[in-house]
Amino acid sequence: MTVPTVLAVIPARGGSKGVPGKNLSPVAGIPLVARAVRACLGAPAVTDVVVSTDDPAIADAARAFGAEAVRRPAELSGDTASSESAVLHAMDAFEATHGRAADVVLLVQCTSPFITADEVDETARRITEGAADTAFTAAPSHGFLWRETSGNGAGATGVNHDKAHRPRRQDREPEYLETGAVYAMAAHGFRTHRHRFFGRTELVVTDPARVLEIDDPHDLARARALAPLLDTPVTPTAGDIDAVVLDFDGTQTDDRVHIDADGREFVSVHRGDGLGIAALRRAGVPLLILSSEQNPVVAARARKLRIPVLHGVDRKDLALKQWCDEQGVDPQRVLYAGNDVNDLPCFHLVGWPVAVGSAHDSVRAAARAVTDTPGGSGAIREIAAWLLGPELTIPEPRTS
Repeated sequence: MTVPTVLAVIPARGGSKGVPGKNLSPVAGIPLVARAVRACLGAPAVTDVVVSTDDPAIADAARAFGAEAVRRPAELSGDTASSESAVLHAMDAFEATHGRAADVVLLVQCTSPFITADEVDETARRITEGAADTAFTAAPSHGFLWRETSGNGAGATGVNHDKAHRPRRQDREPEYLETGAVYAMAAHGFRTHRHRFFGRTELVVTDPARVLEIDDPHDLARARALAPLLDTPVTPTAGDIDAVVLDFDGTQTDDRVHIDADGREFVSVHRGDGLGIAALRRAGVPLLILSSEQNPVVAARARKLRIPVLHGVDRKDLALKQWCDEQGVDPQRVLYAGNDVNDLPCFHLVGWPVAVGSAHDSVRAAARAVTDTPGGSGAIREIAAWLLGPELTIPEPRTS
């Protein structure tokens, strides 16, 4: 039996008036475009994933997360260009490159950050299994809709109900809200009709709690706040990481400072963190302590741990980028652990931003993973266990 070619197309323009750089904006440490790519790649029915974009940075992000990128021409990249036109162009480019036609095409919007692989898969299967010509994700609603009537003195009128009759929720059949997240179409019919709806259309019912479209900065803020509640927790493994960079205050300490009568500062660190760092060092993982504080305590701790340190740094993200360049490390394969808002620029640079359990709420929201352990209480030991295993089995050192 021939497996149908199911092509998922993710339109992702570089320009956005409501949220500049929207499609590269991270939610839980992952750019929106990459979240959509990840959902599509996780759907068994999907055979190919393409991001249609006019922006080289978006194309790079798409490729980094495993998708192909199709350069969209300027005439299809403006505010008035339809999503259908971008999908048709991506289909042409895909078929010219691969020499095979798509049987089913999906339109997947990266502005819906909580798309799941199951939703993508089910929407595609409605077409591949012959149940429908088109399908889309929709959320059930029992809401009463109203319309304001102007000019005739009638006031507001009910749209989906008689305002004189208010049935209970359990007595009403649900209506369905188009989520805007995933659409699937039989490819031949889509080429013929040049529209996402034709023939028999079916709904793929989704969880209303996961429905959010990002159109303005407030939507993006809500997505970041909801991500720790809606995303499946993930932690990196050794295969995901090429280097580990650690903040100091509040990450390797509990963020408290003890000062004696002579003004000397003392901090508390955790022996378990030292064990974890030693295990990572022996495993050959490049390590760095990066701190904005110019403090002899930081330097002394780095010497004790036998790892390099950059401290007294005003722009931690620039220092981190330079260090990555010098080490020949892709920032997308760097784990950066931090706890406070001055770590956020570094979070936006690396592929694995990690917040310690005691981190500021905004830092936790921006993290791709969060430790159970607070800073200064063994959080780095926990991170080392993610990478090396809970027993911190120390492999042979890496060889070049």
